[in-house]
Amino acid sequence: MEMFNLSGKVAVITGSSRGIGRAIAEAFASAGARVVISSRKQSACDDVADALNARHGRGRAFAIAATISDKAALRELVDEARRLAGTIDILVCNAATNPYYGPLSGISDDQFRKILDNNILANHWLIGMVAPEMIARREGAIIIVSSIGGLMGSDVIGAYNVSKAADLQLVRNLAVELGPHNIRVNAIAPGVIRTDFARAWWEDPEMEAHLRKTTPLGRIGEPHEIAGAALFLASSAGAYVSGQNIVVDGGNTIRG
Repeated sequence: MEMFNLSGKVAVITGSSRGIGRAIAEAFASAGARVVISSRKQSACDDVADALNARHGRGRAFAIAATISDKAALRELVDEARRLAGTIDILVCNAATNPYYGPLSGISDDQFRKILDNNILANHWLIGMVAPEMIARREGAIIIVSSIGGLMGSDVIGAYNVSKAADLQLVRNLAVELGPHNIRVNAIAPGVIRTDFARAWWEDPEMEAHLRKTTPLGRIGEPHEIAGAALFLASSAGAYVSGQNIVVDGGNTIRG
């Protein structure tokens, strides 16, 4: 398991007070990393950090609330993460927003801008803040949690899918720019995962039955199943992987 060992590494994970982000934080902490838990509410971050410190020992998790739409707040997140945990070796951009369901013809400009700002621009900001220290050390791993929505069209979450497709191109461009500095940049595209974010999909019995039928593995995914892919990309096991998108969807997209 040495290939998946993150001992001595510091990881900042946005949107990590619940769901996929929390599962990634738990996997990284179990692999030996010091993890920075971040989401909008400090109390929620504290709860996760406390649980991880109780399990793995004090000083393994740190809670720093930040709103991804606020560039200054992200700057404070990075600065405080360095102060509390040390230089940042791994960044996981997991937090995302989708305030609108329906056709693109009905979305307001403000809703569209919020999706693009939170799901693309915030990632660009945060990566730009941590990349210089990675460049200086000639080492780093950056992961953006995208979505299979970035690979297909939709009549209800089209704007969200546009943002997730853009994240995939952001990964490719940054992999080219940062690769010469030994920094790997990759994406993970989850399918429907049993989280609060996708609750509308799996709480509806008819919708869940449809998902089970159209997914070759015959079930909805669980957060820890995304964390496994993140651990691979963050560790030396994925040392020669960059600019890629790992689809983790139980086979859903191959069925169309």
